[in-house]
Amino acid sequence: MRKNIVAGNWKMNNDLAMTESLITELKKQSQTSNAEVMIAPTFTNLWHAFEALRQSNIEVIAQNMHFAESGAYTGEISADMLKSVGVQTVILGHSERRAYFNETDDLLAKKVDAALKNNMRVIFCFGEELADRKSGKEETVVEAQIKHALFHLQADAFKHIILAYEPVWAIGTGETASPEQAQDMHAFIRKTLSKKYGDETANTVSILYGGSVKPGNAKEIFSKPDVDGGLIGGAALNAEDFYSIVNAF
Repeated sequence: MRKNIVAGNWKMNNDLAMTESLITELKKQSQTSNAEVMIAPTFTNLWHAFEALRQSNIEVIAQNMHFAESGAYTGEISADMLKSVGVQTVILGHSERRAYFNETDDLLAKKVDAALKNNMRVIFCFGEELADRKSGKEETVVEAQIKHALFHLQADAFKHIILAYEPVWAIGTGETASPEQAQDMHAFIRKTLSKKYGDETANTVSILYGGSVKPGNAKEIFSKPDVDGGLIGGAALNAEDFYSIVNAF
């Protein structure tokens, strides 16, 4: 059975004091949802967040990691380092990492391998740009991203992988993706998995939607049969908004 998941990606926001304040507010919110809840603070605040939420049902996850175990990679963070501060899940392939830091599918395949080798869960992100959508290439682009980064894996590996579809064209562009468009792409993604690994694997992988989910649209988006939750950006920085999304299930 697929899990419902709502993950808040804080991106490069919130210093230590702001992290403490937001966590305090998150802990006050009542959760009536059956969804798994995750937050991804900055690297510098992961340990504090983990300690503050140790007795809660909120999992602290990381926004990125390097593929190497150690070495001369100034400024990078390894899987072991994340695990040493309690982190067991990592976001990989976020659209901003792809766009601003030139992360390729080949590089991401190495990062996925490193995470799985270290018994970590992966939230793997992918999605098309506005030009891809307008030219009708969205399915081709998404299929290629999934295949190049993940299809070298055995079916069992997908027990540890959560997929996150990000329609980049619908994030901060003025364009809007409808719940129906989200469902259509999620269904296509599941079909793509099924062709490679079979229905059993495809139907157990959670696929999150990362296209500007807000309190006002979360319930309708999450009601779609192939949408299993959301990867939340801006709304995750407000405790009330975030839990309105969590409770949309």
